[in-house]
Amino acid sequence: MPVATAALPAVPAGFTGRDEDLVRLLPVLDPAAESELPVVICAVSGLGGIGKTSLALCAAHQAVRDGWFPGGTLFVDFRGYDEDPVTADQAVVALLDGMGVRGADLPQTVAGQYGLYRRLLAEERGSMLLLLDNASDPGQVMPLVPGTDHHRVLVTSRDRLTELDAQLIDLDVLTPDDASDLIDRSLRLSDRGDDRATREPEAVSELVMLCGHHPLALRITAGMLRKRRYRCVASLVDELQGAEDRTAAVGLRPVFEAAYKQLPSEQARLLRLLALAPAAEVGGETAAAMADLSVDRTFDLLEELAAAHLVTPVPEGADVRWRLHDLVRAFGVGVVKGDAGLWEEGEAARGRVLAFYLRWARAADGRLRWLPGRPVPERFVDRAEALAWLDCERAGLVAAVQWAREEPHANTAVRLSQCLAEYLDWQRSFDDWITVCGVTREAAHHAGNQVGEAIAWNNLGLALRQTGRAEEAIDAHTRARDLHQTVGDRIREASAWNNLGLALRQTGRAEEAIDAHTRARDLYQTVGDRIREASAWDNLGFALWQAGRAEESIDARTRARDLYQTVGDRRGEARAWNNLGATLREAGRGEEAVEAYEKALEGFRAFEDWYGTGRTLYNLALAHQHAACPAEARTRFLQSADAFTRANAPTEAARSQSHADSLT
Repeated sequence: MPVATAALPAVPAGFTGRDEDLVRLLPVLDPAAESELPVVICAVSGLGGIGKTSLALCAAHQAVRDGWFPGGTLFVDFRGYDEDPVTADQAVVALLDGMGVRGADLPQTVAGQYGLYRRLLAEERGSMLLLLDNASDPGQVMPLVPGTDHHRVLVTSRDRLTELDAQLIDLDVLTPDDASDLIDRSLRLSDRGDDRATREPEAVSELVMLCGHHPLALRITAGMLRKRRYRCVASLVDELQGAEDRTAAVGLRPVFEAAYKQLPSEQARLLRLLALAPAAEVGGETAAAMADLSVDRTFDLLEELAAAHLVTPVPEGADVRWRLHDLVRAFGVGVVKGDAGLWEEGEAARGRVLAFYLRWARAADGRLRWLPGRPVPERFVDRAEALAWLDCERAGLVAAVQWAREEPHANTAVRLSQCLAEYLDWQRSFDDWITVCGVTREAAHHAGNQVGEAIAWNNLGLALRQTGRAEEAIDAHTRARDLHQTVGDRIREASAWNNLGLALRQTGRAEEAIDAHTRARDLYQTVGDRIREASAWDNLGFALWQAGRAEESIDARTRARDLYQTVGDRRGEARAWNNLGATLREAGRGEEAVEAYEKALEGFRAFEDWYGTGRTLYNLALAHQHAACPAEARTRFLQSADAFTRANAPTEAARSQSHADSLT
């Protein structure tokens, strides 16, 4: 039998981190506030253990202290997620008891009990607060809603009770700072001298992350720390990191099991599959691919899971993405691993999402590399649309490539990685690129895929060079060249030679770089690849310029520009104009250099290549500075800093800003 009390239960000790949620909740409860609702109901919902009851009690106690509810308060726990939840009929008896109606005064029929309950509420002129805790179904609550508008009803539930005419407040996990504060407060509550949280801030940060910033998990782990008073926080972190079932280790497995068991089969299946997704956050199309369902049906299921707070919708412009809490994800993985049939189902879903990613990453890559006259890739109408899709899915794409370590998915993941090279270079996401290349190189090697391994080595070299690791890049490109020679792939061998030349030049080995670029140029000429031949000419111009052979450099870069123009590669042409400008400036042909830079800017800006734009503006500023035009130089340096910022190149942006500041 439920117990309804006039006295509110106490707020749990150590309650913290809900200031913003209180700011949302309290104005709804204020009896003096106007509302369009016939009876003001506020329903706080969230994942089990997230702190809904604690927040509701904190708000209720504050409202009582402020004198908002002179008629009193009533509290009832519906135990909505237990095996035997409290019904409305049972709750009304308990509520009447809390109002002093018991024994012979209690009507014998259910109808009479509801009638008396509503009459007493209607006759009570002082505002009352009814806190109806832990409801799982609107049917538990609706019969108990007062018929008068001066009372307030506060409901808590793990489900979003959209059937109620109520203000709905969704509760999320704590912020990292508030989660750390909860650990510190919990320790000091039992021992004021327990300062482990302040002495081990890094370990506490790791601990709260392992708990997913979830309040119940944090309270349980704080209890563990109190029991091990003379052990460091880091020891518990190590223990949780090594736990086979982290949700059980932090005490949340029973909460998640109860929620999972209540799901209809389709929702339960989708939740399991989402736990196996490459990233914790996915788009609707990705979820549909995993579930092998239509996007519309998948969206319906996702909304139902969101109502149960097992997934979180993340609006992103006109679209919505869906995020799984880390611990829910860990729970889902555990469910799948514990059942051979579910594991087979999950592997099929992972295969589908890899195929989905490969198809659209290949199309997006084709759009990024597309030139006039070539077949138009599917789906993406322009570069901006392709980049937007890649940006949204980047975390999932990079994580999916790492499935290459697993034999069933190795070949598809290796092919996927090759579709990301241009994008990751464009976005200057070099750490991701190095990760992707490292994983696929190992996978291709183990599978005996020499072509795939060589491509991975070549791309790895490009990423390493961009992060200043030129010697490692030389080794990577050399390995790629040798593998391509072994399999007789002359075009890719030429690419490896070309990239090897760039790495050699970065280490100051100009003559060796000239030889490498010359070999690349000759191979491209032999196979008739004019676009890549242009790239080799352009890079050869770099090496010649570094070797002090300025006129030969100008000739090489002019040839590169002309070839790019012939094949219609505007971005390549812009690079060639910029590089030609640099050589002309060094040769003392300042006016021609400025003209070349302006041509380069047109191309880069049309292509929204902000790194190329920033680099050309920087070079143009140097040209104006050399020509004793400081005002124009400063303007170009500032524009360069802005372009580099847009290109995610903070070091280069700071350099341009510093030059601009020196000219003030």
